[in-house]
Amino acid sequence: MDQLDRAIINEFQGGFPISARPYAEAAERVGIDEQGFIDRLQVLLDDGVLSRFGPMYHAEKLGGGLTLAALAVPEADFDKVAEAVNAFPEVAHNYAREHHLNMWFVLATETPERVGEVIGEIEEATGLPVFNMPKQEEYFVGLRFEA
Repeated sequence: MDQLDRAIINEFQGGFPISARPYAEAAERVGIDEQGFIDRLQVLLDDGVLSRFGPMYHAEKLGGGLTLAALAVPEADFDKVAEAVNAFPEVAHNYAREHHLNMWFVLATETPERVGEVIGEIEEATGLPVFNMPKQEEYFVGLRFEA
C-alpha cells in the first residue's frame, strides 16, 4: 500500500460521505479525481487489501440479530465448507484461523430468532456443529494507517 491507499482506507474508517456524488467528495478529501478514487478502490478490492466496501449496520439496533460463530472443519473439506457457509446471505465475514475451530464467521440476521435458524441451516448444509458465541460486550477498534 502506498500513501494514497492509506489515505483512502482512512477516509472509509471515518465515514463515507452521503451526498449526490459521494465518490467525488471522498476523492477531493484525498486529493485525487473521482474516477481515480473509484479505480484505486477497485484495485484494493481486487487485490484483497479490502475484503468489502459498504456500510456497517448495527443489526441489533435495527431489530436484527448478530453473532460470531465457528466451525471445526477438516482441512480437506475447508474450501467446500467455506463455499457452503458463504452461500448464506446472512454471513457477513468468514475467516480461516489456525485453531481447532478453524473457520470463524459473523452472522447478521433480520431478526434475533433468525440467528438460531441460520445456525441450524449451516449445520445441515455442512454436517458440522456450529459453535455460537454471541456478543457479551461491544468494543470499537479503530483502524488508521500512517500516511
